[in-house]
Amino acid sequence: MQIDIIAPGRVKERYLRDAIDEYSKRLSRYCKLNIIEVADEKTPEHASEGVERQIKAKEGERIAKHLRDNAFVIALAIDGKQLSSEELAAKINDLGLRGVSHIQLVIGGSIGLDDAILRRADFKLSFSKMTFPHQLMRVILLEQVYRAYKINAGEPYHK
Repeated sequence: MQIDIIAPGRVKERYLRDAIDEYSKRLSRYCKLNIIEVADEKTPEHASEGVERQIKAKEGERIAKHLRDNAFVIALAIDGKQLSSEELAAKINDLGLRGVSHIQLVIGGSIGLDDAILRRADFKLSFSKMTFPHQLMRVILLEQVYRAYKINAGEPYHK
């Protein structure tokens, strides 16, 4: 299975990069992982809704260039469906059984995802009603994907 994580911006904090590297290494025995970083837009303080829409549209265009027609696209969105770790594992397993060999998980920037990306998504996933920094979300997402593979393999990790 090919798993892509697509997100705007670079992760600057070393401790987050180290965690991303660790989970990437762990996942390498279960899937082919590709982390795609697209340029992010700086959001001015107190930006108007119009400016925020323009920023999301620019980031969305950059993300869209990496979306593949044959991939199952999962957009992380606060209004998406919340799944338990077991349910996420079952979703990934079910996709594989249905012949899906490429999953793309999309994380939005600091103000979220463009509507065009959300419409393109095959599934919208929410980790919480809370908002997380998008750099930290990469770590959380990688950990949950790793946990899903461990659950599906029947290996100890998840309790």
